[in-house]
Amino acid sequence: MLQEAIRRLRGKKPGVVIKIETAHAVGQLTRILLVAMRYPRSGIMMARGDLAVEYGWERLAGLEQVMLGMCRAAGIPFAIATEILDAMARRGLPTRAEITDAFVAADAQCILLNKGAHIVPAVRLLRRIIRARSAHADNGI
Repeated sequence: MLQEAIRRLRGKKPGVVIKIETAHAVGQLTRILLVAMRYPRSGIMMARGDLAVEYGWERLAGLEQVMLGMCRAAGIPFAIATEILDAMARRGLPTRAEITDAFVAADAQCILLNKGAHIVPAVRLLRRIIRARSAHADNGI
């Protein structure tokens, strides 16, 4: 249905982000990526909260890494959503787990933060974490 809607736009090339939020979608990810590769302005977004319900919290980080690797191999931007620095955005103080989570998420091309009273400091912290991640990759520290 989406492909037909895009064809009806007659040459306009909208950006499309495909949200992966079910085990069925994960199982079809290779097929989804093959279709997405036909559209130069497409990306994949992982809905971590939804997928944690289906796969279990203990499998979420591994699933994130697999999806990131598949998207990287396909040349498709990967976005991570759901509760990155959530406590920081809402209460102004991140948890230790959120810092590690944001550090790992820095491999993605896009990280979505939830809104909150402290969103600006959360974005600034995320920028520092991404820079630290980059320095770590360059120096091994």
